Amino acid sequence: AASGSVVKDTTREIYFAQLQKRGDLLVLDIVGSGFLYNMVRILTGTLIEVGRGEKMAESIEGILEAKERSSAGFTVPARGLTLSEVRY
Repeated sequence: AASGSVVKDTTREIYFAQLQKRGDLLVLDIVGSGFLYNMVRILTGTLIEVGRGEKMAESIEGILEAKERSSAGFTVPARGLTLSEVRY
């Protein structure tokens, strides 16, 4: 959902998130009730900043609770991200 969308409730639930190394790749699997515009790209950017030591892993819960976009990490470029499955 993009800004200005007619979606009334922007609350989404993440059921599962896992980061794995597969060969030369880092693979982030995220399963949720739905995703907002750029949500996965922002989550990925936040995790990259944690990996670089720019943010503490313990800060992620506070970032989510604050509901302030400026608290989260950067928005990663779309290249390399793949939607692998949609379930209803």
